[in-house]
Amino acid sequence: MEAKKPLYRKNLSLVISFFILITISFVLAIVLAYNLTSKYVENEFSSNKIKVFEEVIKPYNDFFQNSVPEISYYQGYLDSASAAKYAKIVSDRYPFIEKVIFYDTEISNHPITDGFVVRNFSISPKAVYQFAAKNPEDSIVLFKNNQPNTLSLKTADEFNKMAIKFSSFIESLDTTKALSEDQIFSVFYSINPNRITYLNIPRREELGIFQDLMLKKAARSPVFEKDMFSFYLNPAKLALRNPHPELYQQIKIVPLVYELLTEEAEQFQTELALPGAFAGYKLYLSSSPKYLRQEINTRFLPIAGLLFLIYGILAALAYLIYRNLYINQQLFKLQYDFINNFSHEFKTPVSVIKVAGNNISNAAALSDKERQHYGRILDQEADKLNELMNKLLSFTQIENKSIEVKEVSINLKEFTENLIKAYHLNKPDFNINLNLSEPIPFKTDPVLLNIIFNNLMDNAYKYSEPERKVLDINIRKNDLKLILQFKDQGIGIEKADQQHIFKKFYRIESRYNQQGSVGLGLALCKELIKFMNGSIEVQSQPGKGTVFTIELPYQV
Repeated sequence: MEAKKPLYRKNLSLVISFFILITISFVLAIVLAYNLTSKYVENEFSSNKIKVFEEVIKPYNDFFQNSVPEISYYQGYLDSASAAKYAKIVSDRYPFIEKVIFYDTEISNHPITDGFVVRNFSISPKAVYQFAAKNPEDSIVLFKNNQPNTLSLKTADEFNKMAIKFSSFIESLDTTKALSEDQIFSVFYSINPNRITYLNIPRREELGIFQDLMLKKAARSPVFEKDMFSFYLNPAKLALRNPHPELYQQIKIVPLVYELLTEEAEQFQTELALPGAFAGYKLYLSSSPKYLRQEINTRFLPIAGLLFLIYGILAALAYLIYRNLYINQQLFKLQYDFINNFSHEFKTPVSVIKVAGNNISNAAALSDKERQHYGRILDQEADKLNELMNKLLSFTQIENKSIEVKEVSINLKEFTENLIKAYHLNKPDFNINLNLSEPIPFKTDPVLLNIIFNNLMDNAYKYSEPERKVLDINIRKNDLKLILQFKDQGIGIEKADQQHIFKKFYRIESRYNQQGSVGLGLALCKELIKFMNGSIEVQSQPGKGTVFTIELPYQV
């Protein structure tokens, strides 16, 4: 039997190794998961700037692609009032437009004082207006052609650039072909830092007329109206929308040559250059390590929770394996002790019976005294075997649920006194005191109750010193419960053993168990009491004694 112990130790070592392995794996998984989460968040910090950029630049793209080309719909027929209305609409819709310059333009082959002339082709401003949110009244009109030489260089410069570009285009234009997108963008748009200038696109037949005006001498032509707008933009007024506040702590528009502040150098940062008229600026996004770490922790917590769950499951499995190994080892020990003790319990009375039988068969003649002596020995040993078999049979019946409670009404005082008298016949040195002042009628199974009483009395007698073999049986009724208390003055039970004494085959190692015990007495008591819907508790102090308290439902 002892050969099994190394195997148990080996299995226990495997369980411990498994637990250490899953712990190390868990720690590595936590570290790896946190690092991967950090890297993922940092990658998102770099990649999601595109989405922020698209949100920030969206109004500018809408203005450039939709509102600016709208000017061509009017085909040059805008006057100051309608131009002012248009300027107000776009300024209200796009706050980054600070002011709008409107060039009410004329094209002809007439001589002009202000403007640009190529051969017979002339392009000049009839009037120039400035529109802004807080524009003074006297600054709305910047120029009128009935006031020669009043066009400022700053105002004329942008007009002349567009006029030169348009005139060059007209000179080399192939009028048999439609305008391409590249031609439209390069000729009718002028994109400079913080400024977009746009000349409305003429109709195809007008382009032919303009080329004829330039290349051919002709009589005085009619005047063709054209509209040119110059939009002055402020990138600082772009609306900063942040679709990812969990990643970007700060978003701002800064110049391309922006120098980082000392505290910004330690932050996570990324940037994107703005397009078109805002090409001199960039979108700058930043977050402090602490701010970004909050997002990392937020995303890491569910992962850590899942890892903890997996670790908990594996740790629970390791514990269950250890527990099963421990229980198996305990069961092995109990079975080993049970077989030894049971064999001894059977062997002793069988040997005594055999010796008595041999003496009887070998004796030539037996006196009445000898016959009575051998008869008493055979009867006592047969009772021991019968008692042992009854315990095993009772356990089998309880486990198979084949036992039935046969309730009859008894007088509890009379029942207990009879048990004590019968017990004194075999154990005259056992002092049993019954504390029950009045008869108590009680409806129960007397056979089962008798087994409980006898087992507890046997237990008290066996584990008491010769000079302290005393048992007090206290019985009282409390409401709907009957309380039975067995108090001895024996050797007591250690606290560590008290939680195990009601287990089947459990034996306390002491000199009182040297003569054999199968560990069924208290276990059988508990099972019977439980079967009778009651409970049993133990209180004990080593060297002072033990108290068993039984509670049974009281019924008459």
